[in-house]
Amino acid sequence: MSTPHIKAEAGDFAPVVVMPGDPLRSRFIAENYLTDARLVNDVRGVQGYTGYYFGSRVSVMASGMGMPSMGIYAYELFEFFGVKSIIRAGSAGGYSDGLRLRDIVIALTAATDSDSVKFFGASRYENIPASARLTDLARKSSIERNLPAVGGAVYSSDVFYSPPEHALEWKKRGALAVEMETAMLYAIARKLGKDALAVLAVSDLPLAGASLGADERESSFTEMITLALDVAARVSDGI
Repeated sequence: MSTPHIKAEAGDFAPVVVMPGDPLRSRFIAENYLTDARLVNDVRGVQGYTGYYFGSRVSVMASGMGMPSMGIYAYELFEFFGVKSIIRAGSAGGYSDGLRLRDIVIALTAATDSDSVKFFGASRYENIPASARLTDLARKSSIERNLPAVGGAVYSSDVFYSPPEHALEWKKRGALAVEMETAMLYAIARKLGKDALAVLAVSDLPLAGASLGADERESSFTEMITLALDVAARVSDGI
């Protein structure tokens, strides 16, 4: 089976996929966290692997940057490759005054001012919810693994270089953080009757002018990756 963006056989992907944005982070997770990891997709360098996380079969594949790219890969995985759950393992810019670099945010809802989500039944500024089941598993995992995480709303932007007043507007709307993919993922999952959750590490603080470098973003979000994989393993095991 293949689509314009994924070349894989039926059954190559596990029913649950952990999805970072960066293909290099996908490879990093496969090489450092999975056993018996096998490359199952490499179209356009968007690497997808399937292996085992402490005995639980999971896949990891990149989404690329932005809602259009997420819209392609999430839709194709859900609709054509039998995937039932996607857990985004990504980065975000912290808006909340209480957030610090590398903090973990569990996106309970995601909203956007982009019209792109309307094609999947959502609307601009709607707080599109995460899967309640995956959210509960993430909360349990964060407590059991002693991985502190903050749950709340995130803003999915179509524009990376937006002015500070735009960030302040969304902070006033209640967004804990900003990123560029989750609203699309949640809209598609809801439309198709699938499960989705975003587990995000704070990579920068746009309103404070603090940020991590590209190499740190790729490889240092160990707690966020661990939490995402732990949720994926619980899903795989039917917990």
